[in-house]
Amino acid sequence: MKMKTRFAIMFAVIFTIIASSSYYLGWNITFWMDAAGINVHPAAFWIPYVIVAYGYLLGRTPLPGPLKSASRLLKIIGAYYIFLMEIGLLLALVADVVGFVVGLMGHSVREYAEVAGYVVWAVVVALLALGTRNAWSPIVRTFDLDIAKKPQEGAPREWTIAVASDIHLGNVVGRKHLRRLVDRVNAMRPELILLPGDVIDDSIEPFLRNRMAELLDELKSTYGVYAVLGNHEYYGGHVEQYIEEMNRIGIRVMRDETALVADALYVAGRKDKTAESADPEGRNPTASLLADLDKSKPIILLDHQPTQFAEAAAAGADVLLSGHTHRGQFAPNHLFTRRLFELDWGYMRKEAMHVVVSSGFGSWGPPIRIGSRSEIIRLNIRLIE
Repeated sequence: MKMKTRFAIMFAVIFTIIASSSYYLGWNITFWMDAAGINVHPAAFWIPYVIVAYGYLLGRTPLPGPLKSASRLLKIIGAYYIFLMEIGLLLALVADVVGFVVGLMGHSVREYAEVAGYVVWAVVVALLALGTRNAWSPIVRTFDLDIAKKPQEGAPREWTIAVASDIHLGNVVGRKHLRRLVDRVNAMRPELILLPGDVIDDSIEPFLRNRMAELLDELKSTYGVYAVLGNHEYYGGHVEQYIEEMNRIGIRVMRDETALVADALYVAGRKDKTAESADPEGRNPTASLLADLDKSKPIILLDHQPTQFAEAAAAGADVLLSGHTHRGQFAPNHLFTRRLFELDWGYMRKEAMHVVVSSGFGSWGPPIRIGSRSEIIRLNIRLIE
């Protein structure tokens, strides 16, 4: 019930934001078209515009078989509109303020609007190109971490661990981008592969239809692949089916569970924070999850959303890995994620614990990144006495 109420509130807020922002942006576009001499009947502009503006929401509506492909296309178009709406809104606000000053100075606002409109479109296209490149061209970001614990006899002193959060496999992020992940991760020859949540975007349908599990099954490491749930796995409502698919290919999805790897280190996986409202059993505190572990061995904790750092450090975690924020995905959203989270991207030391928050490998909504990159994390962990 809490989850349904939360979704209803979230839907109402999103609907209102889209409505107000889209109207303002649409008004600016029609004003520019009029100034530029582009004559279009209002209905011919506003009807398609409204459909595109709500395309991402409409595309999530279940439709019968013959219309499913149209629904998927509408969702993809609507995803790009999310970027265009936000960037267009910011640019329109700046252009309107300048236009207001131009009018006060006695110059023609219509002539200014025509020129300003072309400049805005040029900036949007440039940002779209840059953002697309940043989203589809992943980089490997490396962190060298020393853990002051004695390695077990016969176990590796140094570990290479590949981390990929927020892959968001679905209708937008598909097999082609997933192939990039598999190839780059396997090139590391890691001892471990860790996936800290949001492997799928929401619905499991495109994951199954495009046989993406077959590609995930190609991930190779010495001691296996471990994952945790993110908020989007809960949003899709197919948690059990998703876990079954992952188990089938040998990827263990951990829900408040721990695993001893090679008798040398622990991987601990928390349920996502969404479980507090979506899972009848809630989720366990970090302290109880790690209570019975042998603290002489390194403990790597996966928790999708980067919260409760102090609790994790006090519970004995040596490394905390998170994602979720996408570092805002495109500027200036990073200004908000920076305020919302103690660490929204990168590395920090919390007492004796290393914290690494990834901006993610995939993308939510549009495959656009401005001020962030699609990334894979490479952890070089060294145990020192």
